[in-house]
Amino acid sequence: MKLAILSRNSRLYSTRRLVEAARARGHSVRVLDPLRCYLRVSGDGFDMRYKGQPLAGYDAVIPRIGASVMRYASAVLRQFELMGVHTPNPSDAILCAQDKLRAHQMLAAQGIAQPATVFGDSPDDTADLLAMLGPAPHVIKLKEGAQGAGVMLTEKHAASTSVIEALRGLHAQFLVQAFVAEAGGADLRCLVIGGQVVAAIRRQAAEGEFRSNLHRGGHATAVQADEDEIKAAVAAAAALGLGVAGVDLIRSRHNPLVLEVNTSPGLEGIEAATGLDIAGMMVEYALSGVALNKTAARLSKKARS
Repeated sequence: MKLAILSRNSRLYSTRRLVEAARARGHSVRVLDPLRCYLRVSGDGFDMRYKGQPLAGYDAVIPRIGASVMRYASAVLRQFELMGVHTPNPSDAILCAQDKLRAHQMLAAQGIAQPATVFGDSPDDTADLLAMLGPAPHVIKLKEGAQGAGVMLTEKHAASTSVIEALRGLHAQFLVQAFVAEAGGADLRCLVIGGQVVAAIRRQAAEGEFRSNLHRGGHATAVQADEDEIKAAVAAAAALGLGVAGVDLIRSRHNPLVLEVNTSPGLEGIEAATGLDIAGMMVEYALSGVALNKTAARLSKKARS
């Protein structure tokens, strides 16, 4: 089959591994920089080109879309979808997960446990907003971001107020969450593919750091997620409509809490810790949906005729 990978950098570990996994299985694969894809939309249908050449004949596309290019890249992915190309993570699902507030709202609507979160716009409401949340420490997050960027821990109420005032002065949108101290600076990354947790790692923050992201110096070890953690991770991915997701959980006193759902989970840390061919699983899952996608398209065309 013919596979496209949307990625800005073909040298990144995750992108390279996906290419290797696809070729090892006998598939044709090409890495496409989404910012070099350009589109034509008309009543006659859809067209897309890349560096002067038409993009056609692809069976599936795996998106590896970063926050900095999210809007344009998601439009490119949507064009692929409208041209009948299968993707494990649809463009609308990626946009939903990228917006942290919207994602938390969607998870809450499904009764999925998560840290208490507040969001507000007016400076006049800051005191009451924090009162709704409870006493410090607080975690303040930019509404869009990844790999721990734009995430701050404030240990006192006055510090929370100061950071909020500074972010409002920069016209930044942000969330404020309760800090779960019993997590001990660790979280659980569950890799969900096709409604199953195929691997899990425990990420421990570096000394003096509260963020456990591997890009922030965190350390990963393979673990076995328990039944409640598996249910929470699978439910979170399903609530956002994602076939592939890295679901970050923390272990609280009562139940696992979902922190975030990542649509382009990094592969280096989890493959190194578990020894599993995660890239191969992603490729196989992406291509397994091609036949179903084509059948659905034929049925839809038949219904319209």
